[in-house]
Amino acid sequence: MILKIIMITGMPGAGKSEVANAFRNAGYPLITMGDVIREETRNRGLEANPENTKKVMLELRESYGPGAVAIRCLDGLCNQESNIIVIEGCRSIAEIDVFDDYAEELVIVCVHSSPKIRFSRLQERNREDAPSSWEIFRERDVREISVGLGGVIALSDIMLINEGALDDIQNSAKELVAKLT
Repeated sequence: MILKIIMITGMPGAGKSEVANAFRNAGYPLITMGDVIREETRNRGLEANPENTKKVMLELRESYGPGAVAIRCLDGLCNQESNIIVIEGCRSIAEIDVFDDYAEELVIVCVHSSPKIRFSRLQERNREDAPSSWEIFRERDVREISVGLGGVIALSDIMLINEGALDDIQNSAKELVAKLT
């Protein structure tokens, strides 16, 4: 059994990847749940844009239950030799429950940023699933909350506020790595 799973959650564009990368750079294995959805979308022959990833995420949860994405991460989780595993992108309490069965300790870290800042960041990073308009961004936020992300945020053990410069969140993340490992 894994001693500790550190789950990093937050709304799209909040800075989860920056925090996750601090753990990865410190040598801890990282599983990114969004990669599972993007990979499944491409495996279905679809472009991994917001419309298609939304469809695939909802279909997976409808077909296999609310913990479906977490269940697809278990192979990667169980193949790790580290006593500490970092999982980025938990979006529902059902996903927490899936991972909780595999660790002695589960720590949920939420990265929070305001909607305007998150939208700006998503536009700047120009990833294939970035929303092309404010309306699509807001729709994605509502969808994320509807699948349970709000509950995960409410259950977070640690809240990092990411409203400043990139250096600020990177420094906070390094401090968090030292605190939790």
